Amino acid sequence: MDAEPFKIKVIEPLRITTREERKRKLEEAGFNLFNLRSEDVYIDLLTDSGTGAMSDNQWAGMMLGDEAYAGSRNFSNLKSSVKEVLGYEHMVPTHQGRGAEQVLMPLLIKEGQYVLGNMHFDTTKAHIEIAKGRAVNFIHERAFDTSTYHPFKGNFDVKKMENFIKEKGLSQIAFIMITITCNSAGGQPVSMENIKTVSSLGEKYGVRVFIDGARFAENAYFIKVREEGYRNKEIPEIVKEMFGCVDGFTMSAKKNGLVNIGGLLGIREDQELFRNVQALLVPFEGFPTYGGLAGRDMEALARGLKEGVEEDYLAYRIEQVEYLGQKLREGGVPIQYPTGGHAVFVDAGKLLPHIPFDQFPGQVLANALYLEAGVRGVEIGSLLLGRDPESKEQLKSPLEFLRLTIPSRVYTYRHMDVIGKALIHIKEEGPNLKGLEITYEPEILRHFTARFKQINS
Repeated sequence: MDAEPFKIKVIEPLRITTREERKRKLEEAGFNLFNLRSEDVYIDLLTDSGTGAMSDNQWAGMMLGDEAYAGSRNFSNLKSSVKEVLGYEHMVPTHQGRGAEQVLMPLLIKEGQYVLGNMHFDTTKAHIEIAKGRAVNFIHERAFDTSTYHPFKGNFDVKKMENFIKEKGLSQIAFIMITITCNSAGGQPVSMENIKTVSSLGEKYGVRVFIDGARFAENAYFIKVREEGYRNKEIPEIVKEMFGCVDGFTMSAKKNGLVNIGGLLGIREDQELFRNVQALLVPFEGFPTYGGLAGRDMEALARGLKEGVEEDYLAYRIEQVEYLGQKLREGGVPIQYPTGGHAVFVDAGKLLPHIPFDQFPGQVLANALYLEAGVRGVEIGSLLLGRDPESKEQLKSPLEFLRLTIPSRVYTYRHMDVIGKALIHIKEEGPNLKGLEITYEPEILRHFTARFKQINS
């Protein structure tokens, strides 16, 4: 691709702060970038969740919002889009992905049961634990070798997972969750072959299989360009094939749905489960035909789902991420290679080997990047992983990342150059960076609001 497959119609000015300002703001925030005001951030790579730019077609659709409490025409449009793009008849909207998780988890998990995943993300793990389940990861070991190329580092180690099922017994298994793409492993895709193998394993043992589809379209694009037999298939065809392999899905539509708010929960065939989903949706999210969303937001999502599977857009999206990743590699900054679909994951463990896991090298690097250039990223490592729910000991993540998450259709390649230059400069100062100590943390999803102090010894 030579350039972006769109033109810019509206701009938002960015404020560039001084290093002295950023140092003060960082200290006031307790060295947690979540606590910063967005106006104090130059380039915001905290997340791609709800931070993308919507199209003129989506904005036009928002003017057609039908805000009826029940039976909104925008729900009908959204239902048609979900059927067209994902192939599901039975779906409910939620305010975002964690709303879908909050509804689904209590219906599937009995106390003490395990939920098996390739690598559960933070909110998924939290909702599993709130429902008194236990999240277990079975991602293939190759995901931990960040410097070596493999096209599908998000794949399950299916043999290891099957052995776990046999060891624990079926009564202890709640369900399997396939996260596509696998965020915690570096935005890495899962192959169609692996999805089908996991699905077959679930069928063999009578275990339900679900997809966490936050970045389903990016996963489908990787299948198209990397997996044998899919080069000549269209993205929508690949998407339907993926979702046709499983019993249902949860989705934060704020990513590949290209909207600022919204989520989905779909059930493929189980009518009883779907009725239970609808019933539990009412007290948690809202009536089944709005589920926590305004009519205008459902309309934006109905249109965004279709835009998100356009191949020209996906090619641009993934190539922009790859551009930043390649710039960093050329500058000697270690990353998860190959780059993922939505973010570049800098290997903070390799870049800052002198900082132990319980002093959070990914968070240290995130702070350094903000101080250097006003760029806000996010730690994906031991801080996010948290503590053992029983012993309360700090868990050690196998990967210590700084995630540089690229919002959809927001920043230009010049912005990528600024980010790359800053991190390459920080690489030279790495040995002088100090670890962090937690001064405050909540019990669940602590990384959002925790506060820290620098360790100066």
